[in-house]
Amino acid sequence: MTPLTPDLMLRAYAAGIFPMAESRDTEVVHWVDPRRRGILPLNNFHISRRLVRSLLRKNYTIQTNSAFDAVVQGCSDRPETWINATIFDLYRSLHATGFAHSLEVWDGPNLIGGVYGVTLGQTFFGESMFSRRTDASKIALAWLVDRLRAGGFTLFDTQFLTPHLASLGAVEISRADYRSRLANALTGKAHFTPQDYAPTPYSVIQRNSHTS
Repeated sequence: MTPLTPDLMLRAYAAGIFPMAESRDTEVVHWVDPRRRGILPLNNFHISRRLVRSLLRKNYTIQTNSAFDAVVQGCSDRPETWINATIFDLYRSLHATGFAHSLEVWDGPNLIGGVYGVTLGQTFFGESMFSRRTDASKIALAWLVDRLRAGGFTLFDTQFLTPHLASLGAVEISRADYRSRLANALTGKAHFTPQDYAPTPYSVIQRNSHTS
């Protein structure tokens, strides 16, 4: 069996596949290539009135790449998870080399939500998110989408479509359509930390025209 390395992970993402383990305790990692792929169009993120209220509350702060391991741990802290020790270590290595990033939602010293993923070209491969407070993961996604748009990303891959993601504007496309979009996105360049990017809750809301 070919050893699973950070370089192999990146080549797999570029080919449209991604790794998953059946549980945290297994050592076996499978490659996944869904027939139908979930994506979140960056110009169609849905901010509900409830989320607007949550975004405008002053009971949280946003940081990026300040607690990557803790975000991955938060995502795996559930009864069933596809993040085993091997995958955790690989994402940690990708983070150390600038290919994996996290966005965190904090309440003082407490990490209450977050999301992490891998970046290649103009693609953000969203891996997982978690929430320890109502709407914390939605807040994380709203700030993440704004950051990706500002940084020049064109494709936000969510892997699968869940009811939660669908409520925020995510859609499902065919494997062929996804690979075509991915090929285009991999030819460009984007930045997870855009120069002079200084968002506020108000700007995150205002730059998104799909409120209701």
